Amino acid sequence: MYGINYLVAKGLMPSVLGPNGFILLRVMGATVLFWAVFLFRFEKIEWKDLGRLAICAVFGIAVNQLFFFNGLMRTSPVNASVIMTTTPIIVFVLSLLILKEKPKVIRIIGLIIGALGSIIFTLLGAASIEASLMGDLFIFINASSYSLYLVLVKPMMAKYKPLSVITWVFTFGLIYISFWPMSRAEFGEIPFESLTNSSIFQILFVIVGVTFLPYLLNVYAMKKVSPSVTSTYIYLQPLLTAFFIYLFWVFGLKDYTQDLTLGKCLAALMVFVGVYFVIKPEKIKAILE
Repeated sequence: MYGINYLVAKGLMPSVLGPNGFILLRVMGATVLFWAVFLFRFEKIEWKDLGRLAICAVFGIAVNQLFFFNGLMRTSPVNASVIMTTTPIIVFVLSLLILKEKPKVIRIIGLIIGALGSIIFTLLGAASIEASLMGDLFIFINASSYSLYLVLVKPMMAKYKPLSVITWVFTFGLIYISFWPMSRAEFGEIPFESLTNSSIFQILFVIVGVTFLPYLLNVYAMKKVSPSVTSTYIYLQPLLTAFFIYLFWVFGLKDYTQDLTLGKCLAALMVFVGVYFVIKPEKIKAILE
């Protein structure tokens, strides 16, 4: 769902609606859906935990989504999907700092390889017609924010039902985004009366298929596995995005194929290798021995 979002959301901005107004519409729609389900499975949240959920909303919704759409508008779907694969590395670093995990040499090596690959990829992407350095930087901030959210929200998963957690996180997130002046301004400029059926379908897909369902599935996943494991599945996004880029090109919808260069593929490979070293240190050690 996230993989195809790079192309769907990119196609709507900024010609149909601005990124900040789009995020307000996206979070508003998803929040309504979460509450519609939550009211049938209501669970009381302690007042002290609402504060932590409010903090989670800053990084998991407000900063994360605003920087993502503003970055995606300025860069290419290929760049955005590859830069997002740095999330497991960022989660690893945050786990060292916040959860006080003990570092392993192989993971440190992976961190360096992945960081170098990300830097090279970003510099190569900045020379692309479809991309900008500012857009890539925004995507990286988005990845960092989402990584922090994964670490912060984990304790709430052990205490409450996933639906309860995500409903309150989105509620606080909607409040934050509603206070962002650019969101309100761009939301007011959305031409609802003249939207085509195609645009309406794409917007609904982003609200339901890229926001409501994935976030719900993600919190259910975190109920069972660690933040590091959850974040590693982002590794599939560049592959899925490349597949959808090919499909869009075949059906004549949009051509992003010119952004798939050899240099970018090699830099992306460095990121993938770095991520693998970070998430599979025991397996790497066994191979080396």
